[in-house]
Parts: sequence; structure tokens; C-alpha cells
Amino acid sequence: MHSHVVKSASRAIVMAFLAAVPISLVAQEAPKPALTYADAPSRDDIFAGYSYFKPGATVDTLQPDGVTVLPKTFNAMKSGLIASGAFYFNRYVGLQVEEAAHDLWVDSAQSNGGAMTIAGGLIARTPGQHLTPFLHGLVGGAVVGGPQHQPFKWGPDITAGGGMDLETPWFNHHLAIRMFQADYEYIHENWGPGVYGGRGNLNAGRLSTGLTLHVGSILPPPQLEVACAVNPTSVFPGDPVTATATVSNQLPKENLITTISGDGISAPANGTTANVSTGNLNPGTYTVKCDAKEGKPGHEGLKPWQVANQSTATYTVKEFEPPTISCSANPSTLKPGDSSTITATGMSPQNRPLTYTYSASAGTINGNGTTATFSSTGAPTGPVNITCNVADDKGHNASANTAVSIEAPVAPPTPHTQTLCSINFTKDKARPTRVDNEAKACLDEVALGLQNAPDAKAVVVGESTAKEKEKLAKDQARAAKRKNMKVIDPAAQRAVNTKDYLVKDKGIDPSRISVATGAGDGQEVENYLVPSGANFSTDIPGTNAVDESTVTPIARKALGRAAKKKPAAQ
Repeated sequence: MHSHVVKSASRAIVMAFLAAVPISLVAQEAPKPALTYADAPSRDDIFAGYSYFKPGATVDTLQPDGVTVLPKTFNAMKSGLIASGAFYFNRYVGLQVEEAAHDLWVDSAQSNGGAMTIAGGLIARTPGQHLTPFLHGLVGGAVVGGPQHQPFKWGPDITAGGGMDLETPWFNHHLAIRMFQADYEYIHENWGPGVYGGRGNLNAGRLSTGLTLHVGSILPPPQLEVACAVNPTSVFPGDPVTATATVSNQLPKENLITTISGDGISAPANGTTANVSTGNLNPGTYTVKCDAKEGKPGHEGLKPWQVANQSTATYTVKEFEPPTISCSANPSTLKPGDSSTITATGMSPQNRPLTYTYSASAGTINGNGTTATFSSTGAPTGPVNITCNVADDKGHNASANTAVSIEAPVAPPTPHTQTLCSINFTKDKARPTRVDNEAKACLDEVALGLQNAPDAKAVVVGESTAKEKEKLAKDQARAAKRKNMKVIDPAAQRAVNTKDYLVKDKGIDPSRISVATGAGDGQEVENYLVPSGANFSTDIPGTNAVDESTVTPIARKALGRAAKKKPAAQ
């Protein structure tokens, strides 16, 4: 049994090496494109090398006397060969079959046991330019000879582990050095009852190294491609052009970066479309360039197939004619302050959108379409030049002129102060400055005049008799010597009381009423309406303005009994 197992294991390992030889020769004769192993990993891997096996188990063994049971521990198996073959479905995952033999060629009488495993399962790798790590999980069977002359018997085997391959440029990147392969193996063996029988559960560790031959290739994805197009291909300056980059052979899970650049694009535009500005381009032919790359975010374009060959497209900018314009005014002769309608007629040979603006050497003009309104307000007498401007959406301009004539203005009549009604203060002897009820009709007339002429003002002129003036002069002379003596000017008091009535009873703005005193001889108030533009001092000379801060209005109260017995001057 021992020799049969040894022969089987030897044949399997030798066949693995022989199968690798012609494949490696073919690889030398027909080299692949200069891609790294990470770019085009192998479809099949064949591994062969040395293996160190440490069972890590103790078997209780019955001795020939039929009574004694001795525990015996497996020693490390330092003479081992290992070989495996893997077929990959894609870059990362495949199926693996593995065979390993340890101490099978050592005389069983002198050995501490031997083992051979055959198992299969899944393998996963991460192909790298220099290093390729892998993991695998296998299930199979193991034939194991016990540590104390137990015969070779089969038992189940489970293997889990991994390793690292160092990729080399040898044989056109088809040969790698397996730096290490570390595996855990669980093997269950039952040698049965009796002498040299027993049962073992092997929790084994295995270390291997050797050479890996890469066979075949999982070709890289198809080359990324980009096509560049512009629409339209012939335009006038300022017309928009759209550039489009169409990408093909893109991998669904990769991040794609598309760049459009060239004439008319101020900066590279990321995306599949870009707007090309032709407004500042001279007539001629221009080029747009399209580029594309893909890959993991932040690592796009690291592989040859991830970068598309640049594609270009051209467009032509044609020269076009500027617009034309004519300009007219209706009417062309105006009186000061009148208006005229200005009409502009513009035309673009290429039917571009037109914008109109207007200017005038005097006056004002408003309008932004084909018509505008000119106002002569503020313009001097004589001709006024008007310019009509037109611009298309490409910045081309044209202008035309027309003129209007403004006639000399007729001077308006000069306004003058109007004399209104007067109020008499002679009836109330006790209060000769009080505005009585008979004055209301006159003051209503004054208020109505102010309401009908919002820009007019009123002047209220108070008069006093010669006797009152004589008394006022004496009082003022005494007041010069007596600082606290109060002096009342009857004329000023009558004017201030009249204004107070207009403000409080008629609601007239106090700023529209001025008060003054006159040189007449009488107890009355004269009321005047001063239109806007009239000069009261010129029209009514001989009056003096009253300092209203020194005269307090006297309210219109009824005369009390005490006052009736002894009249008091007011």
C-alpha cells in the first residue's frame, strides 16, 4: 500500500511539471502585448514546489502485547512536494485542484508517518503588477500513515489558507515565484481497533513555496473609444455651436471622465457636451478636441485601455454683414414742451435679432423698440439732432440721424398779487383784535382761494389807527426802560389772529400764510392771494413782516361777565 501511494503521488507531481513545459515554450514563441500581469491576468495557474507539513496530533496506539496503550505524536514532515492547478472564471475567482505528498518516500519502518492529500475548491486572487495575494478553501481526502506503524488509510480533508505570488518578467510575465503558501488542514483518520490501530484528528499546518506558471490570459476590457462631433458645422460669429463627445466600450462600473476642449471653449469642459462660443472668433475653420478616460474614482486612465484616442471635429465661422437703419421724426417742428415720435427702420441681412437705442443732443428721448418719443422739455430753441442706433446680437452696429426744430416760446404773462376781502375789527370795542363771526365769510373766501390754487400763498396784512400807533410808540418807549413790560401791536395781533383762524378752523398749511402790518389808518385786516411767480413786495409796497415768534394768537372766546363790566384792551 505504501509503495502504491508513493508511485501515484510521484506521477501526479511529475505530470504537473511536464504539462507546464510546452506551455511555457509556446509563451516564449508568441509573446503577448506588453501588459503587466495586473492588466491581463492568467486564465490558468499551475503551481509546483516544496511543502512542509506539521500534523499536530497525538494517536493512542495499542501495542503488540495487546494490553499497553501508548500515545504517539506526529513529527513534522519535512520532505514534501505540492502541486496545484487553478482555472479562473474572471480576474478574481476560480476553481482549484491541489495534491500534496509528505514523507511518502521515507521507509515506513523508520518514519513517523506520512500523508498525501487531494482536494478541490474555490480560489480567489487579486492580480497585481508585482504581487498577487490569494485565498482558497478546499475539500477532499487524505491518505495518512500513523505515527506508530499505522497503515495508510483514507480520511476526509478540509484545507483553508492563502499565499502570495511575486510576479516576474520571465517568460513574458508567465512565471511567478510563490513566496509562501500557508494553509490550515483538518484531517480525520480512523485506523480501526487492534494492534497499531487508533484514531487521529489532525489539526495540521502547512507551509509551501515554489513556482507558479501562468497559462493563457484573461484579456483586458476593450479599448475605450470616443467620437467627437459639432453641430452645426457652419455658423455666423456669435451663433452657438454644441460639441458632443460620444463614448463607446465603457465599462459599467468604472468612473468616466470626458473632456472637451479647443477653439471657442474658454476652459476644458467636463462632460459629454459643451457649448462653443463663437462671438469673439474671426471667420475661419476651428477645431474641437474630445478626450475620455475611465477607471476607479481618482485613478482614471492608469491602464492602456482606459484612455481613449483623442477625437477631433471642425466647424467654420462665416463672415456676415452688419445691419442697416433709417430714421425719421413726426412732427419735425415742435413748440417748447411738445413731443415727437421717432421711427427707426432696421434690417439685418442674416435676419439677426435687432436692438434699438436712441440719443438726442438736447431734451429727452425714451424708447427701445422701433419707435421712441422725443420730449422737447428743457431743450433750447432751434434744431435738435436725434440719432437712431441699431445693434444685432453679434455686436454689429449701424446708426442714422434725423432732426427736429423747436420754435421760440411765447413768454407767459407775469402773475400779480390779487386783493381779496378785508375784515373789520371796530364792532367789538372790548376786544378790538378778535376775529368775530362776521369775518368768517371773508376768511372762507381766502381759504377757498388757497385750495383752488395749490401753489399760491396768502398774505394777511393787519392795520391799526393813528391813536393805536401813538399808544404803541409810547408803550415801546416805556418798555425800553422796563424789561418785563409787555407791548402789544394791535395791527400785528389782528394779522396773527386771522392766520390762526385760517390754520385751525380751515386747515390751511401755516407755511402758506404770511403775516405783515401796513401803514393804513383803521382797525382792519387786508387779505391777499399771491400766485406762484408773483412778487408781493412789489405789488403791495409799504408792508412789514411780523415776527410771529413774538406775537401769540388770541383764541376766539366769548366775552365773560367780568369783561363786560370793565372793557380791557386786547
